Amino acid sequence: MTLDDCQRLDAQDPLAALRDLFILPEDVIYLDGNSLGVLPKAAPARVAEVVAKEWGEGLIRSWNSASWIDLPQRLGDKLARLIGAAPGEVVCTDGTSVNLYKVLFAALSQMKASGRQVVISERSNFPTDLYIAESLCRERGFTLKLIEAGELPAALTAEVAVLMLTHVNYRTGAMHDMKALTAAAHAAGALTVWDLAHSAGAVPVALNDSEADFAIGCGYKYLNGGPGAPAFVWVHARHASRFEQPLSGWFGHAAPFEFTPHYRPAPGVTRYLCGTQPIIALSALECGLDTVLAAEPFDGDQGSMAALRTKSLALTDAFIALVEERCPGRFTLVTPRAHAQRGSQVCLALSDNEPGAYAIVQALIARGVIGDFRAAHSTSSGQSEDRDILRFGFTPLYLGFEDMWNAVEHLVQVLEREEWKRPEFNQKLAVT
Repeated sequence: MTLDDCQRLDAQDPLAALRDLFILPEDVIYLDGNSLGVLPKAAPARVAEVVAKEWGEGLIRSWNSASWIDLPQRLGDKLARLIGAAPGEVVCTDGTSVNLYKVLFAALSQMKASGRQVVISERSNFPTDLYIAESLCRERGFTLKLIEAGELPAALTAEVAVLMLTHVNYRTGAMHDMKALTAAAHAAGALTVWDLAHSAGAVPVALNDSEADFAIGCGYKYLNGGPGAPAFVWVHARHASRFEQPLSGWFGHAAPFEFTPHYRPAPGVTRYLCGTQPIIALSALECGLDTVLAAEPFDGDQGSMAALRTKSLALTDAFIALVEERCPGRFTLVTPRAHAQRGSQVCLALSDNEPGAYAIVQALIARGVIGDFRAAHSTSSGQSEDRDILRFGFTPLYLGFEDMWNAVEHLVQVLEREEWKRPEFNQKLAVT
């Protein structure tokens, strides 16, 4: 693959104009959209409008006049189009960890009478998911059992109450077959809880078609909602009238402004709301959702996210090919090659398993190629279970094929000039 090849692919890209929806710093190739999405151009003006006009002038009237009261549901309906859900099944609210607590509590409550007492999750699941599950299992009398991905679905025994998985693994970019694993869990008598943090806005998701039970995800990665953006939560319609909400705040009440002393849950997913909603943050998130929805006209009859997925796979294929062509023998590909098993990121490990992955990422960042680093997991004895990861996320909305060429050119120069050995790149920062 040559630079000319990459430029020709960019010239043929039907999504290329969507790059103009974002504020991109000059001389930066941003390969970290799986950690924090780029700022939409519409967001600063929209946030300013909410602050200056709706808050500054409308004051409390804006709960009605600017429809603040309906914002979680309205954004939820937009998001539903990206994750295979129906209108009225999603709300945008709170954070990912808080929402996971809510849905896992609901799932455990439904399964309490079954006598099943085990929650299954992947050992390399995102840590906050495991922390929340560990806490809830201890609190509710369940046991959290961690397994390797290859042990599914054999681990779905008669003692399992809930299967809790992240759809796309944050470390490797490996993607589970949601429909097959949900069917296996249901056949075993268990419920499913899916974390879509690395899926929503990155890969096609079909929650209803997969017959999943509960799902959550964040708004600040591929959905471009801004740092700490509100998350989202979904529940299948078959559970909507009977699931429990452990954080029974007034916005999840059937009639918040009746101010009754006892909680009466709102119908459906609205009961997953808790306290007063973060209107400014939700308004910024809406701008991010609109950037992803801008790709819908290019999806044709293939369904939402089809065009973005096609480009994502082409970008990641190109990046993998360029790394292997131009850095032969230096890296091992951690992310699956098979399209059906790959999210929208590429993860590399040093082939010799020597230290240096963190420093290489820092040297790239200094050159304007922004990815990130994830350290090897360790066992309770302190021994490493896997390898350090150089992690690169690909957002087709604002990345092109020439970006792939240039990013790998910088990687080649970092290696050839041994820039990663410089002391400043070997000092660990708080956020890696």
